Amino acid sequence: MRFKKADIFLIGGLLAAALILWIAGRFFAVPADSLTVSVSVDGQTAAVYPLSDDREITIQTPGGTNRLIIRDGAASVTEADCPDRLCVLQPAISRPGQTIICLPHRLVITVEGALPSGPDAVAK
Repeated sequence: MRFKKADIFLIGGLLAAALILWIAGRFFAVPADSLTVSVSVDGQTAAVYPLSDDREITIQTPGGTNRLIIRDGAASVTEADCPDRLCVLQPAISRPGQTIICLPHRLVITVEGALPSGPDAVAK
């Protein structure tokens, strides 16, 4: 199979667009040292941890126990004794506003911090 001139331009354009998007994502990313993980039990904030510090936390709630792991700028629940264990299946969170929720234990884990400033969109 031979590539035509248009194929080479298309592949080059796609690679250039991917590189630009990757650089923009790195440039506008929120630094992990400015983010925190907030742990709320039954609507009350129980603890706040920096997302930049690696640690393992056992969270005791009236409904049971969850294990929170903060590693490499992301937080995840790795163990829980709730019946459905949906909180364990949720992916790791690392961006402001993302949450992990364990309804049986009334536990909410949220990444908090400032989003990069600037307009979300420009309309003309």
